[in-house]
Amino acid sequence: MKLSKQVLVLLLCFLLVRFTAQAESFGPTGQSNEQQPPPSVQQSPKELQQLVAPIALYPDALVAQILAASTYPTEIVEADRWMQSHSKLKGEELAKEVDRQPWDPSVKALTQFPSVLENMDKNLSWSSSLGEAYVNQPQDVTDAVQTLRQQARSVGYLNSNEQEKVTSQGSTIVIEPANPEVVYVPAYDPWLVYGAPIVAYPVWYPVPGIFWGGIGLSFGLGFGIGYFGGFGWGWGHWGYDWHGRRAFFDHHAYVSHSREFGHEGFHHGDFGRSGLHGGDFHGSSSFHGSSGFHAQPGTRSGAFSGFDHGGNARGFSSRGRSSLGGGSRGGGFHGGGGGRHR
Repeated sequence: MKLSKQVLVLLLCFLLVRFTAQAESFGPTGQSNEQQPPPSVQQSPKELQQLVAPIALYPDALVAQILAASTYPTEIVEADRWMQSHSKLKGEELAKEVDRQPWDPSVKALTQFPSVLENMDKNLSWSSSLGEAYVNQPQDVTDAVQTLRQQARSVGYLNSNEQEKVTSQGSTIVIEPANPEVVYVPAYDPWLVYGAPIVAYPVWYPVPGIFWGGIGLSFGLGFGIGYFGGFGWGWGHWGYDWHGRRAFFDHHAYVSHSREFGHEGFHHGDFGRSGLHGGDFHGSSSFHGSSGFHAQPGTRSGAFSGFDHGGNARGFSSRGRSSLGGGSRGGGFHGGGGGRHR
């Protein structure tokens, strides 16, 4: 009888030890040790200023469109490739065809500014990181834009002129087209225009039309908003709520429904959404051959970290560069060309 009790005690101890070991393998919450997605990385004010530097001096509504569209990097790629393959479309015909596309309104809106769309495509690491930052830190991104505007104004590079109207509302600087029917996109060196030099974003590629290697801002051709303005995603539907620190669309805070930066999308280089699979884009503008994506070491985190328009890492010094001109394609342009500088 005594021996039976000893055996029973030993058996109970064995079962208790085994049960405890199994419970510990599931972690403190009682769930399996399944790897969880990494938390979003909060960027510092200096890092955010580096991200917004290429767009901070654009008109408010264009800044809103860019920040909203940057949360859809896959569609940015698709839209720019589509624009390239439909370069013969102009004016109303172009606007109607864009309206039929399944893209987010912000992406459709950027087709009116081909050089801006091209810049976001060619600098996909930058634009996707911008989108990720805006999703996770919209207020901080907004503050970064205003900080850089204040700096550009303090060194004399941001003032009203024939192309744009610059006004102050308290500590907030507002930039609007001087002519409500024509939008000018300033070209400038984003790493030098704010006074103290800003470290250039890794492998950021200067695209003709939005980069100028001189001092201050340069203005080329204006973009007429007539044909695009009549659609629900056109220029007049966008703006920026500087008080609420958010882009707005149709007088409401813009809410992105993109899955690019959520649990169901890709994270830091994981191409996990329809449209991009394993680096392959399906459609008439496929990423094949020389256009294939190839990872580049040492670049910043982002949905498409390390890639530009052709999958190549391009490094450019922000000093000593000559003007790259103002060539653009598509859309209705209005006079004012010839690169006005100030």
